[in-house]
Amino acid sequence: MSKNRYEGLLVLDTQGREDTVKDVIERLEKDFKKEGADIEQVQKMERREFTYAAGHLSGGYFVNFVFQAEPTALDKLRAKFKLDPEVYRQHFQKLRPKKAARAA
Repeated sequence: MSKNRYEGLLVLDTQGREDTVKDVIERLEKDFKKEGADIEQVQKMERREFTYAAGHLSGGYFVNFVFQAEPTALDKLRAKFKLDPEVYRQHFQKLRPKKAARAA
């Protein structure tokens, strides 16, 4: 099976524990790697307030992962993060394959 490129936006519930964000992101990176994902980029997008509060949180820490993985790994990651109390929301989308650099 070939790997597809994905973008995964995770919203972390770090309320009252902002000092643990770095540790949480490192743990999530390990979870991606355990499922065979190759991480290209991790974009730490800071804490943002939600436009409207849906539930107990008024905001969250946004982190964007760009990675390559087999489609079956995506299902495993979704299930794992759904059970993770520090992952408040998750959204994944498939990206176009990265274009190979052309030799001039």
